[in-house]
Amino acid sequence: MARPIMLGIVGDSASGKTTLSKGLVRLLGEESVTHICTDDYHKYDRRQRAERGITPLNPECNYLDIMAQHLQCLRLGEAILKPVYQHHDGTFGPLVYTHPESFTLIEGLLGYHTEGMRSAYDVRVYLDPPETLRRQWKVDRDCSKRGYTTDEVLADLDRREPDSEAFIRPQRRNADMVVCRMENPDDPFILDAELTLRDSLPHPDLSPFVEESDGQITMTERAGERTLFIPGALARERAAAIEESIWDRMHFARHLRSEALGEFTVGNDVHRSESLALVQLLILYHLTTARARVSLGDEPGVDDHASVA
Repeated sequence: MARPIMLGIVGDSASGKTTLSKGLVRLLGEESVTHICTDDYHKYDRRQRAERGITPLNPECNYLDIMAQHLQCLRLGEAILKPVYQHHDGTFGPLVYTHPESFTLIEGLLGYHTEGMRSAYDVRVYLDPPETLRRQWKVDRDCSKRGYTTDEVLADLDRREPDSEAFIRPQRRNADMVVCRMENPDDPFILDAELTLRDSLPHPDLSPFVEESDGQITMTERAGERTLFIPGALARERAAAIEESIWDRMHFARHLRSEALGEFTVGNDVHRSESLALVQLLILYHLTTARARVSLGDEPGVDDHASVA
């Protein structure tokens, strides 16, 4: 049996990692995905962190050596005994026996911190929303789901800022794809997307659609990367044409086609974002093409997936 395909999704707290991860799990099929959050590898619980004055963004607050070992085990198709961090009360639960499925999705804060961890992934994504939007998302999430007050969340953001600057944001340079989702002034629920596509992976050519989009989609290039801007309110017909072009390049995975592509919920309401759909589809493209290569015995070497500074 071919080894699992490893996807990393890294970003600061409340950058959208879980939202993107859950959408991809839904599209790939829950039975085909092992989904792990690296918060489980925290060294201290919430009370201990407060006593020590250390944030979970600091590498010293995490068992990075165990995390790196577990990532390599998962890549080899080996099961692990995974720790469990419980966000609802900031404590640890019992270990969980975890076996990698066809796709193994790792999301968290420090997933690309060391070369040992970086080398475990087939696809590396970094989420980099504007800081004002990320802070808004963190306030909304931590107040509604984790029992904090707004003042507590804002104070925590200020405490974490030095570690965000020192340890989280530098990982951006180790990603194959950097995703910056930005507010659209015309609709707060439909976010624009700016994608940085690095040459460390062979991305599908979208330049014909840039030329035909009447300036809605833009692309700039520099050594080793392209920056693609996709409006969240891109016309459905235009988005469908781009999606069809990508699906044509992954005909072996057409069974994954779903009307849920690009969907997200706000409260009980379901919305669709064309920019989110294309972000999800580009990631699916890389996961499924990696799956096809590995199944045929074409194992990429380390030099084929180098870091880009």
